[in-house]
Amino acid sequence: MNVAYTFSGFFVGLLVGVTGVGGGSLMTPLLVFLFGFKPSVAVGTDLLFAAITKTSGVWVHHTKHGSVDWKIVAWLASGSIPFALMTLLVLRHFMEVGKETSGAITFTLGVALLLTAASLLVRSVLMRNAAKNKADDTIDDADDDLEVVGRFHHLQIPATIFVGAVLGILVTLSSVGAGALGTVALLFLYPKMKTVKIVGTDLAHAIPLTAVAGLGHLSLGNVDLVLLGSLLIGSLPGIWIGSHLSARIPERFLRPVLASLLLIIGLKFVLQ
Repeated sequence: MNVAYTFSGFFVGLLVGVTGVGGGSLMTPLLVFLFGFKPSVAVGTDLLFAAITKTSGVWVHHTKHGSVDWKIVAWLASGSIPFALMTLLVLRHFMEVGKETSGAITFTLGVALLLTAASLLVRSVLMRNAAKNKADDTIDDADDDLEVVGRFHHLQIPATIFVGAVLGILVTLSSVGAGALGTVALLFLYPKMKTVKIVGTDLAHAIPLTAVAGLGHLSLGNVDLVLLGSLLIGSLPGIWIGSHLSARIPERFLRPVLASLLLIIGLKFVLQ
């Protein structure tokens, strides 16, 4: 057990609780740059870390808020899970023939961080537009039909599956995207859906995706279990404290700062 890892887990958990940004965009660069882990190990460990930490959040959204659309989760997963498995098979093949995969993982991680930085800036605009599209916040269940909330009407299911497939590849290679990018994608696909339902649905989809990808990386030897345990000990109380602090910290200041930081880190990964 390493105290520095535990403190890092607490710090990332705190930021996740305050900002709502997925831990992958914060944790993976920290493990690579601060602690010197190989990108593949940082990605694999963070994927299992994300699967475990998000589980309690989904339980709250499902039982207390009823804010998970399991139909949309199934459509996203029907794209993300198969493509995550295919990505893992490609990584395994490259490892078996002796080809280095660190470069591809590092580049994909950089791209994912740049997209996450952009999503942080776009998210507030999409949320404002979504609010304008709603008659009010008391839409009943009948109005939640896809014909009402879907942007692409009869192509809504293929569009959702396609988004899931892209997330499956991106998350498996980088551990980034299941949270911030998934939320922005759902805001775009379902502009009239309630924000709490967007968050709950994205969170519910992130668990099977990060679990499958994380277990796949575990089978490839890309997970440090001691590191994982240390991070969890710190992150769980960090997320709890951060969630309580989030209402006291102005989001309009915090998100641009975080987006700028992720932009710089993303460029470093892409250009190195």
